[in-house]
Amino acid sequence: MSTAEATDCKRSVEIEIPLEEVERARERVTNSIKERVRLPGFRPGKAPLSMIQSRFASEIRSEVLEMLLPQAFRERVQKDDLKVVGQPNITDLHFDAGQPIRFKADFEIAPEFELSDYRGLPVKYEEPAVSDDEVAQRLESMREQKAEYPNQDPRPLAEGDYALVHLKSLEGLAEPIEHDVQIAVSGEETLPAFKEALLGLSPEESKEVSVTYPDDYGQEKLAGKTVKFALTPKFVRKKELPELDDEFARDLGDYQSLEELREAVRRSIFQEKQYVAQQEAKEALIDRLVEGNTFPVPEAYVERQIENQVRMQLRNLVGEGVDPSALNLDWEKLKEKHREKAVRNVRASLLLEKIAEREGIGATKEEVDREVQRIARQQREAVAVTRAKLDKDGTLGRIAGSIQTEKTLQFLFDQAQKTA
Repeated sequence: MSTAEATDCKRSVEIEIPLEEVERARERVTNSIKERVRLPGFRPGKAPLSMIQSRFASEIRSEVLEMLLPQAFRERVQKDDLKVVGQPNITDLHFDAGQPIRFKADFEIAPEFELSDYRGLPVKYEEPAVSDDEVAQRLESMREQKAEYPNQDPRPLAEGDYALVHLKSLEGLAEPIEHDVQIAVSGEETLPAFKEALLGLSPEESKEVSVTYPDDYGQEKLAGKTVKFALTPKFVRKKELPELDDEFARDLGDYQSLEELREAVRRSIFQEKQYVAQQEAKEALIDRLVEGNTFPVPEAYVERQIENQVRMQLRNLVGEGVDPSALNLDWEKLKEKHREKAVRNVRASLLLEKIAEREGIGATKEEVDREVQRIARQQREAVAVTRAKLDKDGTLGRIAGSIQTEKTLQFLFDQAQKTA
């Protein structure tokens, strides 16, 4: 066996399959073909072997190689105790009559490495604080969600009003717009041209206005365009917010008083901020782990990670209404762009797996079951049906792996030396 330097994960082996094994395989394949083919002038299975060998030489060669090469490769790497990653590349193949089969296999192996210290890693982290202002802002947002917009007596629109407006485009769009929309006459999100046109306008009174939309406007069909509209207010409305009192708290759920709601809101904000802060600390811990453990990673792992990263990016583009096929993407440039991050993620994954193994961290059946039940509720189907699907496509194993990773990160965070 010739081996590449241990500075990378590439390995090569030269393998020879003895002639007697080759002949036995050739005989089995030839007899199998003889039994299943039909040749003119011969009953099934009665054609001479010499004729089968002559007519089906190419098929016999292919089937013998398919039978012997994978088996010989498996036996060799098992003998050498090599953990192969991906599929081997077969080169220098020699398969001649009356000779053993000889070939070379190039492949990658999972890296072997020693873990540096991972307990007590220093990381910047401080428990978040929640101010009274933040609680007040959240409560105000909750009031806004419960706001009501009763119709007012007909009168001209004024500052602070809301209006149900019939909106019809007259010029500037390939596909005309016509619908009813509620507009805050003096709201921050309302374009100035709409504000100016609506102020002083009475219900059922129409007015034409030209509106120029910003280039970065949220709706692509309107962004950067100047559109002429006809506006017709139908109703004048005032926003009415509920009083911030015990009754408001009880209406929101299982709260007996405003003070109880206020404390629940404080806890909720704290948990949100704590989650973000801990995630940032965990990412910093991963970076420190990767920096402290330098070892080669298999190219097959890196390629797979790059594919996952690009696929996720393309999914996001599709979600934004972009057709990836129209982008003329250069795969080689994409690979290079994502390579550094992919290598980091692969190395981090291998490190976390090794720490989990050493610390006996894994996903319990109950934890996996809870996640399966959550997905089943989301999909609105029986748990057994969801589990069968997840098991079949390999997602069940990925769920367990994800839980293990999160628990390992939590272990590292709990063990870390936290500094402000």
